[in-house]
Amino acid sequence: MKLYYSPTSPYVRKVVACAIARGIDPQLRLVTTNPHASPADLVADNPLSKVPCLVTEDGLALFDSPVICEYLDSIGDAAAVFPRPGSAQRWHALKLQALGDGILDAALLRRMEQGRPREAARDALMARQRDIVGRALDTLETDPPGRAADIGTITIGCALGYIDFRFADEPWRPTRPRLAAWYAAFAEHPCMARTAPKDPA
Repeated sequence: MKLYYSPTSPYVRKVVACAIARGIDPQLRLVTTNPHASPADLVADNPLSKVPCLVTEDGLALFDSPVICEYLDSIGDAAAVFPRPGSAQRWHALKLQALGDGILDAALLRRMEQGRPREAARDALMARQRDIVGRALDTLETDPPGRAADIGTITIGCALGYIDFRFADEPWRPTRPRLAAWYAAFAEHPCMARTAPKDPA
């Protein structure tokens, strides 16, 4: 399977982490891609010109990390990262996935806006995204995720890792000790440890 890949994308990290959690990461062929340049091969498979984009062995192109992760969950016999349909565990995991993706949406928008000229509307937008992330982290502090590596915990782990990576000057741990303790433990899971974000050399 071919995965269009950017080493700093938290959504790509989420996909690779799911593959690692299920033991199928050797089946992925990572193709380093700059989606902002709209390369022809990526656009041919994903007209949105976004990563991650997975091309299956059958030639089916899938995009958007929840879709790709659910596809990966259908391969092999390892424990699923998406809990059983209809179960309370599944709804909880999907809720955490949505919360983690929402954190990433806000953090990525804020990151992009940082490079633009200062103006009141831009500053207001950035402040709103910062507040969204703060509220989401406060929610997680009151009810930290569980220990199992499912789609919810993996997404939250990727979101917290991205905040550390891109907003290291804004520490979130001091006022959220329960979430910090959860993350410290979960970050040791192979799917997190092996995909920790770093700037390309």
